[in-house]
Amino acid sequence: MGEQKPAEDNGRVLIAEPGGEYKELLADTTVGHRVTDGVDAFQASADVTRLVREGGPGLYTVAQINIAMGRSAAGAWGGWTLVVLYENPAEPLRHLALWDGFTPLNSGTGLDLHLAGLGFAAGAGGRAGLVAYDGDRGTGGDSLTVTTGQHGSALTNAANPQDDVLNSTISEPGADVARTPAHANTLGYDSDVFDLGPSLQHAGDQATFRLRSQQDAAWAGVLFAAVDARR
Repeated sequence: MGEQKPAEDNGRVLIAEPGGEYKELLADTTVGHRVTDGVDAFQASADVTRLVREGGPGLYTVAQINIAMGRSAAGAWGGWTLVVLYENPAEPLRHLALWDGFTPLNSGTGLDLHLAGLGFAAGAGGRAGLVAYDGDRGTGGDSLTVTTGQHGSALTNAANPQDDVLNSTISEPGADVARTPAHANTLGYDSDVFDLGPSLQHAGDQATFRLRSQQDAAWAGVLFAAVDARR
């Protein structure tokens, strides 16, 4: 049996910015525990704007995430993602949307997120990102799709097959993500970014993202979208 560590540690980690020392970081929001198919999980989040603004680009590390101790038939897993919204005058004007939630995906169920007021032109560019937990590699039936108007399409990239998006990967479109260590299989943690361009061939002002899990018991943690405001 796994030993659950104290719940008060759910909202506490250590974080170090590039070249900095580890320091305590306390969560602004902690959600959990939420049980699906007999497995227990939680999510915590914190606004680290000042830390990132002062630390700048580089390697960020996080330690002492609260996960189960001992042995567990279900296994134990944990991870973290830094989501950065930034301004760069050299890049196109974009609509940004961020969902920071925590929703269990029981086998055969899913999550729908509707975004309105995007105002994108036909052929606009964009990206969408997903953070999810406990997706098993090789267990198919999980997908992320986006519908704009009457047009729907599946989001996929080189690391994420169309029918196995929750497959324990960290990825971006067309490139490997530089990280340390860079294990190919993250054993239950997904942080993936997808190209939205093929899904934005027709003009519109709203989009619906659908995350489905037909076999995996998993959790959705974060979804973001960045859509060009004009072509």
